[in-house]
Amino acid sequence: MYVGANYHPHDSNPKDWERDIALMVSAGIKVVRLGHLAWDSYEPENGKFNFEWFDHVMDLMHNAGIGVILDVAIRPAPLWLHRKHPTIDITDSNGSRLYPNTRYMVDVGDPSFREYALRFTDKLTFRYANHPALMAFGIDNEPGDGPYSYSESVRLRFAAWLQKKYGTLKDLNRAWASQRWSRRISDFDEIGLPRSGALSGAPERIIDFRRFVSDEINDLLFAVMAQVEQNAPGVLLTTNAWYYKEDGRYFDYAEIAYTGKMGRPGMGFYPGNSLADNDGLYEALLGLARIQFESPTPFWCTEFTTMTAVPGSVRKSAYASLIYGNQLVCGWTWQSMHGGEEQYLQGMLDWDGEPNRKYDEYRQIATEFAEIERFGFPYTPQARIALAFSFDSQLASASFPEKHDQQLQTCFSTVLERNLDQRVVDLSRSTLSDYEILIIPGAALIDEVSAGRIRRFVADGGTAIMTSYSAVVDPSGQVFDTPRPGLLADVFGVRLGSFQETEVLNELATGGTQGHDLDIVFGHLSIRTEAPRFDEVRPQGAAVVASISGLDRDYPVATVNEFGKGRAVYLGIPARRALFDAILDVEILKKDIPQGPEVPPGVLARRIDETHVLYVNLEGVNKSVTTDAPSWSILHNRGYADGFVLAPFDVDFIELNKTSDLAPEKP
Repeated sequence: MYVGANYHPHDSNPKDWERDIALMVSAGIKVVRLGHLAWDSYEPENGKFNFEWFDHVMDLMHNAGIGVILDVAIRPAPLWLHRKHPTIDITDSNGSRLYPNTRYMVDVGDPSFREYALRFTDKLTFRYANHPALMAFGIDNEPGDGPYSYSESVRLRFAAWLQKKYGTLKDLNRAWASQRWSRRISDFDEIGLPRSGALSGAPERIIDFRRFVSDEINDLLFAVMAQVEQNAPGVLLTTNAWYYKEDGRYFDYAEIAYTGKMGRPGMGFYPGNSLADNDGLYEALLGLARIQFESPTPFWCTEFTTMTAVPGSVRKSAYASLIYGNQLVCGWTWQSMHGGEEQYLQGMLDWDGEPNRKYDEYRQIATEFAEIERFGFPYTPQARIALAFSFDSQLASASFPEKHDQQLQTCFSTVLERNLDQRVVDLSRSTLSDYEILIIPGAALIDEVSAGRIRRFVADGGTAIMTSYSAVVDPSGQVFDTPRPGLLADVFGVRLGSFQETEVLNELATGGTQGHDLDIVFGHLSIRTEAPRFDEVRPQGAAVVASISGLDRDYPVATVNEFGKGRAVYLGIPARRALFDAILDVEILKKDIPQGPEVPPGVLARRIDETHVLYVNLEGVNKSVTTDAPSWSILHNRGYADGFVLAPFDVDFIELNKTSDLAPEKP
């Protein structure tokens, strides 16, 4: 287990390097991430490389026993490259070429950019491949982030991409429904670019444009990884990915994740500055799972929050990340910057180089990690529950009141709070063979491969739980002209008719509901929840297990269909905790999935191995935890008889069946 810091020697005074390294050693920092966003510090002019200054930095780190994650900083491109090859500049949707005033203002698909990015990769990785300080190469920083370019070069590449994908204009026009509103294409030269990345035009065209952009990003990243592998075979690769939402330049990272080439999947872990609010922590944990997918290797949080985080919140988040296999907590950033866009984003050292409370908190984490790392860490999740997520569905769900990742977050949080392992999976790439329950939260776009895997999973004895807005459109982005859920209606035993708008239908309510309120009866439970719309679910073999009541009539909202050896559950509303929790509990019980450690609400816990359990109190009150055997706290160095009290926002790591002469603590 590693605690580290993002360090910027190119942005600091060389006379401070030895002071900084001494402070790192004192804090127990074992890793630094170097080189990100620093291309022109190594190549200040075209073809004129200067590595001597950085050789000294690498040597200093090695002499101090600190490992280096060396970023291959292919973005931002140096200004000299923009001047030499202006085609790499970003062109906005109005046709204006933009000056690169900020980072990531580069067209990564431009052939000239790719040529120079790979040349830089070659020079950097060849020089440091065998340096004893090198721990891993980092592939780009926040890949995919940055604005879209709408240049003529991009348009021509997009047209070529479409011609390769569809082959003929007939197939392209069919996929794009171009008969609508007189948009038929008679020549590939007529291809245009969507005005924006949002659904402001025909959804089929925008989905394909986003796929094209994603392919160009992945093509570049694969090329960079291949160049690194050529120069440094066997060296670990990582990255600082980001769990982008629709307003960012999200791309299909699953394509990389499922190759296994990224030996240490990595991302920036930013749960926010609050200690008491856990929403940001839940989002960051899901982000980790979305980058990790089904990788069996340890995860690296190559950036981790500092800023104005409330005392104790970094520690709480660091321990929470361990339950998803994290091995590295690498603080962003070491010292508060003196200039540039992030000059007020505070680090572990203040602007004058003096350590602050975040430095102390990272030192505490490093000390504690050193105590516990030999007891089963990094943890490898043993998930029996999978959550489906796909790039295509995220794009297609932009048309709905609730996007794919929002439903995914709801379902993820449900499983998280049950202290059960889970994996995010890509249905088109996963075999699903390791799981017993598959959750499909608003996966709007379903192709034949994904549908076939769901079908086999259920037929072979698995339980699939699908929520509303799923299997609505085919791979082109057009609504299925067959019974929905598309390609899976027989598996779930239902036919979905029109959706109903809750607010207007509540004009006929007899039970006091209004707005988006819905009353649901599930067995003996009466549930009040809300949703802007719900599906008109028509059972065709499935049993109705829950219904919406109090409207003009009762509407089936949850059904179960026995298919093959398994069960297919359909929910006619988006994922809502009030209903989803109850449904999931039933299915977990039927599958006899072992419960996580028994803890009060608000405590994350994980049995790391047979005798060691990690506990994280997410709330600001004491929590009484019971154990079925005497135990010893490795973090607090005391014994417990049959339980203990977990202080507000505190952490404990216990060894079961171990006693001591110290007085035991009881809850």
